[in-house]
Amino acid sequence: MRAIKKPVVEVKVSIRTEHEARAVIRNLRISPQKLNLVAALIRNKNVGHALNILSLSKKRIACAVQKGLESAIANAENNHALNIDALVVASAFVGKGPVMTRFHARAKGRGVQVKKPFSHLTLVVREVRKG
Repeated sequence: MRAIKKPVVEVKVSIRTEHEARAVIRNLRISPQKLNLVAALIRNKNVGHALNILSLSKKRIACAVQKGLESAIANAENNHALNIDALVVASAFVGKGPVMTRFHARAKGRGVQVKKPFSHLTLVVREVRKG
């Protein structure tokens, strides 16, 4: 008789200060590994510099990341009354999303499974106060 495995339950504790805002982009049609390459470009950068990096990037997903960063900046300005000039991308982390499976025709009437992954991106911007 096999023992039934109990599901692992994760408790996510989110400690946020009043000097930060975030934006979550869900179900981006790209693998998490490729999205993490673009997210690594903007981590710990000033938001103006990060927007310039994304606008000049050749990666296809950079446009969607730029849109999400602009959303996080707008959230910081409108919802939290933060100064845009003092914002820094505090964290940009990538999570796995659902995987869509398709089949590709192969020889002798066979089919192979093609996995099309999705991913989630969370951008957190923080106001850095000098002095």
